[in-house]
Amino acid sequence: MRYAVIIEKGRNSYGAYVPDLPGCVAVGETIEEVRILIQEAIEFHLEGMVEDGEEIPQPSSLIEYIETQIPA
Repeated sequence: MRYAVIIEKGRNSYGAYVPDLPGCVAVGETIEEVRILIQEAIEFHLEGMVEDGEEIPQPSSLIEYIETQIPA
């Protein structure tokens, strides 16, 4: 499965979360680190859902970049 991941820059670190997996988050000092950690978090999260007998949600979030013009 391929889930959308949002990575945000904080003051001193980066945070990542998965909109389709509430509670699945990671924090790292660099983008590279947070990418690795969110991958591990997704796998751990899904394993826990399976162990708990929960249904694995299908990815449904979409990510789009919208270009805009700054009004003059």
